[in-house]
Amino acid sequence: MSEWVLDYSRLLPVGWEATVDQWFQEDAPSFDYGGFVVGGKQDQAILWCKQNGVLCGRPFVDYIFKRLDCTVTWHFEEGAFLDVAGGRLKVATVNGPANRLLLGERNALNLMARAAGIATRARQVSDLVKTVNYKGAVAGTRKTTPGFRIVEKYALIVGGCDPHRYDLSSMIMLKDNHIWSSGSITEAVRRAKSVGGFALKVEVECQNQAEAEEAIQAGANIVMLDNFKPELLKTTAKALKQKFGPHIIVEASGGITSDNVCEYCSDDVDVISMGSLTQGVPHIDFSLKIVH
Repeated sequence: MSEWVLDYSRLLPVGWEATVDQWFQEDAPSFDYGGFVVGGKQDQAILWCKQNGVLCGRPFVDYIFKRLDCTVTWHFEEGAFLDVAGGRLKVATVNGPANRLLLGERNALNLMARAAGIATRARQVSDLVKTVNYKGAVAGTRKTTPGFRIVEKYALIVGGCDPHRYDLSSMIMLKDNHIWSSGSITEAVRRAKSVGGFALKVEVECQNQAEAEEAIQAGANIVMLDNFKPELLKTTAKALKQKFGPHIIVEASGGITSDNVCEYCSDDVDVISMGSLTQGVPHIDFSLKIVH
């Protein structure tokens, strides 16, 4: 039996390449005038990293240049931390026709800057909670860029965080608007379970302990304690576990950042979700330069 090898690209679904093709349509919908200038002679380009960060996005970059009849040789593994103490670091070498190298340049740099930025923040937060021996999951949210979710969720995984539900079909999450429109938590959960079946978990966003208890009694698998202060979060989570048992999953969310995440860590809190893992994330600076 062959040995299992860590390969994040195996996560990607059939047809993901269509997303990359859309980037090409956006960036070069008609004539490539710059490509005409440089022509099709064989050239070599170096992908440089100019900031410390986590390398992320290799499968996407590979496909970008494969689509353009270029080859990429990587000098670091996906998820490696890039230390640019020397000013810049050679991350990959790309070979191919000059016009094709330049056609792929901006798409590759844009996605790597974003993916590496998210993976870097995810790694930072993941490492932070380990300092307080937190055993639960730190997760992202659905607060992602339209059309770019697959890259951003992928980057969370590479960085060491939980991607949370991928889309509306992955789990039934009932937030305040669902509850207000349905009339009550109990009715919202009843309707959700009538169509979700046994395979989909139901999560309910709760503003206080009474709402969380109603959700659990109605059959929710997960309660999200939303915008709780750290101490109230911990006491509420503990009370829920003691009353209903350890199988109830408690998620903390709302106002949690890398500056305060450790304050929310508790043995009774199973998941800490953070929109800031994908929103307002600084990008990592990469460049692609033709060897001359």
